[in-house]
Order: sequence, then structure tokens, then C-alpha cells
Amino acid sequence: MSFPFIEKQRVFYVISAVLILASIVTVAVRGINFGIEFLGGADFQVATTVDDDTVSTFTDAVTGTGLPEMNEVTVRTIGDNRVRIQTRTLDSTTEVPVVQAAIAEAAGVEPGEVAYSLIGASWGGQITQQALIALGVFLVLVCVVIAIYFRNWKMSVAAMIALLHDLVLTVGIYGAVGFVVTPASVIGVLTILGYSLYDTVVVFDKVRENTRNLLGQTTRTYAEASNLAVNQVFVRSVNTTIIGVLPVAALLIAGVFILGEGPLKDLALALFVGMLAGAYSSLAIATPLLVRMVEWQPEIVRHNLRVIKRRASARPAADEVDPDDEDALVGASAGGSRSRALKDSGSRRPQPTRSSRASRKGRRGR
Repeated sequence: MSFPFIEKQRVFYVISAVLILASIVTVAVRGINFGIEFLGGADFQVATTVDDDTVSTFTDAVTGTGLPEMNEVTVRTIGDNRVRIQTRTLDSTTEVPVVQAAIAEAAGVEPGEVAYSLIGASWGGQITQQALIALGVFLVLVCVVIAIYFRNWKMSVAAMIALLHDLVLTVGIYGAVGFVVTPASVIGVLTILGYSLYDTVVVFDKVRENTRNLLGQTTRTYAEASNLAVNQVFVRSVNTTIIGVLPVAALLIAGVFILGEGPLKDLALALFVGMLAGAYSSLAIATPLLVRMVEWQPEIVRHNLRVIKRRASARPAADEVDPDDEDALVGASAGGSRSRALKDSGSRRPQPTRSSRASRKGRRGR
């Protein structure tokens, strides 16, 4: 059984457009929760017993210090015995000791037991810039490598659009769930882009194999050969995705419900969303886009017409399809390859006749 991925491409485009639009709206409305590594600030950690009131207790303790601009305080629990508090950038001489003492009092420990680190805004800006540069270099290298490997720039464009599709969906999910974007998140995004690229290359390699001698035959159109390639790798892609997603899902569950705050859940979320989006885009987005671009080539247009003419000429004359009428042929092709009932054309070959049983008995009796 073959699923018409290419024929259903409009459905996939609509689904992706809705998801991308939802991601953009989510990011525009809720924003992205960048970590302290990107924005700069002060980070405090202390060992304490975690309960239902822990977050509010430490939030009130820090905001109650009387320091200016302390309204935006982020408090997260790490497991069941540690708390992490993040604030704006603080002066290490005058402000850090005040916040450190407030946190120690709330935790019931000495101020010296409250660990802290300061990250300047300029350092956070450098991290952001380096992350964007790494992403840009990765995408450029992807285009070059695919174009050289397949000797087809259209495959590079289709693969790039699929990668951007996965990237936007991953960022949208981060905005929706409110997870903190950390360097671990960036590593996860780069990892899933590589996974998505690998899946797309496997599909494109099968497309290239199925279309290698396409112009020398009139059996399939380019779209049909590409759809066959997608169906040939579909089971493999689904199985690979399931095997890869299961341990990532376990990491995500452990990071959210067991370990709490930490880079594990940030990395796992990027991997989980990206692997699912990558498997979908390589099958339902990249290949249909490639087919749409390639079918504009004059030689592919002529080949598709030859295939349709051959099919039309192979039908009985009563099918009323003129092999020289290109508009009718294209319409017949768009309508699918449904077989019609054969009609009597009136030009049958003479068939051998069979005598009756009585006449055969009479001949034997002679």
C-alpha cells in the first residue's frame, strides 16, 4: 500500500502553516524565557528542604531586601533538596551580601553556604552572538554539502526550508511551555537539526536512486518516482524516530518531574520536539517541495507529458483521450490513474470457434 505524500502536499502545507503561525504568535505574545547565560544577572543556589511554599518563600525573601529593581526574581527548585534563585545583575560588594543573607535566612543556613555567580550582560550578549553564528555557519555548510553531494541546488533549498520549519516549531514549543533557553537548549537545537538533515538526506538519496534514469523511460512521472521513494523509506524513518524518541522522552520526564531545574530537561525538550518535527518534515515537507521545484524544469515537463501520452495511447480508443491534446492529458493525469472500464472498439481479432458436442460425436462415428 502506497500513501500519496506528493498528492496530499497541500494538506501538509496547511498543517505546517498553522503550526508555524501558532509558534510565531506564541513567541510574540509570551516571548522566550532566556536564561541568565544570555541575559546576564546573578545566580544563587542553596541546599534546603523543598515543599509547596518554597518558591513563594524565597521570592518574598529576595524581593523584601529593599534593593531597587528586584521585582523580576526567578526561583526554581532542583530536585527536593535545592533551590536556585536568579536576579538582575548585582553589585558584588554592596548588593550580593544583602541577597545572600536573605536567602540564607529563608533556607535556615549560614550566608557562606549560599553559592552565587555573577554573569555580566556583555558576556551574555557574546554567548547569544556566538550561538547565532554557530547556527548560521551550520546552515550554510548544510546547503553547500547537500548541493555538492547531490549535485542539485534544489535539494539544498528544500532541505533548508525543512530545517527552518523544525527550528521554528521547536522555538514555538519553548515559548509555549515557558522552559528556560540555556546553552543546553542551543546544543539540543543544533543536534536535532543534524538529525532532521540526516533523515532528509536519506529520503533524497532514495529519490535520486528512483529518478536516476527517469528521462529514459515512460513508466513514472517525477512526482510518482519521488512518492515511491518516500514510501520506501517511510517504515524505516518511523521506526528510527520511535527508537530515538523513547529514551529522549524518558530524559524529559526525568528532568521535569524528578530532577527539576537543570540543563537535562532543556536539552531533552529540544531533542524531543526536534526529532518529531524532523521526521515529519523530511517526509511531508522536504520531498513535496523538491518535487514542486523540479517539475518546473522543461525536461521534466516534457517527460511527464510523454508518460501521460503513453498511458493515454495505451487505453482503448473509446476512452476519448487524444494523445496529442496536452490539456486533456494533463487533466487526465491530475485526476489520477484510475482505470476505466474497457469498451468494445469493434476491432477484435477473429477467435477460434468450437463445434458442438453432437457434431463431434458424429465425426467420431464416421
